[in-house]
This record gives sequence, C-alpha cells and structure tokens, in this order.
Amino acid sequence: MKQPSEALPIACLLGPTASGKTAAALAYAAQTAAQAATQTAAQSATHARAVEIVSVDSALVYRGMDIGTAKPSAGERAAAAHHLIDIVDPAEAYSAANFRADALRVTGEILARGNVPLLVGGTMLYYKALTQGLNDLPGADPAVRAQLDAEAARDGWPALHTRLAQVDPLTAARLAPNDSQRIQRALEIFMLSGQPMSALLAAPRSSAAPEDEAARYRFVPIALEPSDRGVLHQRIEQRFDAMLAAGFLDEVKALRARGDLDPNLPSMRCVGYRQAWEYLDGAIDYATMRDKGVFATRQLCKRQLTWLRAMPERIVVDCCAADATAQAVAAISAVTNAQG
Repeated sequence: MKQPSEALPIACLLGPTASGKTAAALAYAAQTAAQAATQTAAQSATHARAVEIVSVDSALVYRGMDIGTAKPSAGERAAAAHHLIDIVDPAEAYSAANFRADALRVTGEILARGNVPLLVGGTMLYYKALTQGLNDLPGADPAVRAQLDAEAARDGWPALHTRLAQVDPLTAARLAPNDSQRIQRALEIFMLSGQPMSALLAAPRSSAAPEDEAARYRFVPIALEPSDRGVLHQRIEQRFDAMLAAGFLDEVKALRARGDLDPNLPSMRCVGYRQAWEYLDGAIDYATMRDKGVFATRQLCKRQLTWLRAMPERIVVDCCAADATAQAVAAISAVTNAQG
C-alpha cells in the first residue's frame, strides 16, 4: 500500500490526432490480459489487474458522433473498458472542469476495483486542467454569447477580432480573425470580468486543497510525437478520406435532422463537423469541404504538438517509428509497474 503522502503514478498516453494512441492503449491492455492469463493459480488468487481506459478527448464525450471523432469501435471497447465516452448529448456543453471531476472520480473507481487506469487522448486543455487545476475564469453566459453572435452576424468575426485586439492584444495575436469560438470566449471573459483572458490565464492558480483527489496521483505523460510531421499529415489525410467513405456525411445529416443542433454549439465546432455542416448548407462544394477538413485537422495536430512540447517531463515516443506501439507499451508498463 502506498502511504497517503506518496503520489501514485498514473500513465497518460497523449498525442496528436492519428498518432496511434488507440492502437497503443489496446496493445497494452491486451498484453496485460495475456500476462494475467498465464499466471499460476497462486498468483491469480490475488487479483488479475485489468486495464481500463479513460478518454481524454473533448469530442468522444458526445453521443452520436462516432465516425468523425474516430471513436473506438464496439470491438475495441469490448477489448478493454472505456470511460468518458458517449456521456453527453451534442446539444449539451461539457467543460474542462466537468472532465477534471469525472476523470478523478473514474480513476479512483478503477483503482478501487484493483484495476489499472490508463488515460488516453489528445485534448491537452483537459490534461492541463486535470494536472494543474483550473483558472478562475467566468463561466459561459448565454446572454453575452447571444449578443456577440448577433454582432458577428452583423459585422463579421474579423471585426470582433479587431475589438479583441484593443482589450486583449496577447490573446488576439494568437487567434485567427475567423476563429469564432475562441474570439467569442475571449470577449465574453473580458465583458464578464473586466480583465483580459491572457491576464487571468497568467495569474497563479489557487493551490489545491489538501483533500483534492488529484493530490493522490502523479500523472505521467507519455507523448506520441512524429519525427517527421509529413508522415502524420499523410495519415490525417488518409483518415479523413476513410471517414468520408465510412459515411461521415450521413452521420452529420442525422445530427442536423434532429433540429436542435446548430453550427455554433461546441459539439458541432469539432474538427470535420463544422466543415461537413458548411457543405450540407450548400456554402462550399465537396472538394472544398474535404480540403478544409484535412487542413483543420492538421492545424489541430499542430496545436496539440505545441501543448505537448511545453511539457518537459513527458516521455517521448516517435509515432513514426516502426515499433512505436511496442515503445509506447513499454513506457506505459514502466509507469504502471511502479504502482506496486
């Protein structure tokens, strides 16, 4: 048993889209299951520790969004228990604070069962919230957002970006003039708090309370990163084409047919979905939709890698290597074996 003062190491397999996270996580789960199957009767009398995967992905939380999010298949989810997948309706919001609370709860439940939690995903904001806590940012305000949406419909998002540059130049400098979601959030924060978002994010976080569940754990990031970004770009293009072939547009059509979703919802702003929605609206043609979807996914990959490279403590595995999965499994095993 670990003493309360000792943090329990928890492996976190992180990486950009198409880096092979799911394959590596399932390979580790299969290896652990195979080792348990070869235990002697005396050994198995203790308990064979199964691997349970905790998703760190802001798109996988939504029900009915399977193809465009590359959600693990039914077979993959049967091979190892998965958590924080299909837990929210696309009409609902799910925040980093929601994730932090859910991930800590699920991790504790997995450990209480005597099993091994493995966190897997690419939403780096979720990982940062989990490991570093949350900034004191104001929550979403529907009235303020409606006001900003109306102004954007009248003046365009570049005009709101210009306004943001006047009150929060640091945030505006890192946002594209048409990045509606982030421009809206930054202006909303300023309107509600009277302070720039950049200043609030730079402010020291309040120290975690002693009873904070996160203090029990030492989250260890294992990063799947490409030695050749071109290889990852090719995978992204191939995967987007495979999603289209698998019926991605039909999936988005079904979501649109519900009647209660719109392109401004966080769920429909997910990469791929916003481009498909634009195509189904008739605003762009198929080839443009495909190219914009691939480009947006590459941009997401770039942002994910920027987050990862700001973590000096991470264990790096080259996802372009022929034995990348084996390397990732070995790194995960080293962390989980230290749990005792």
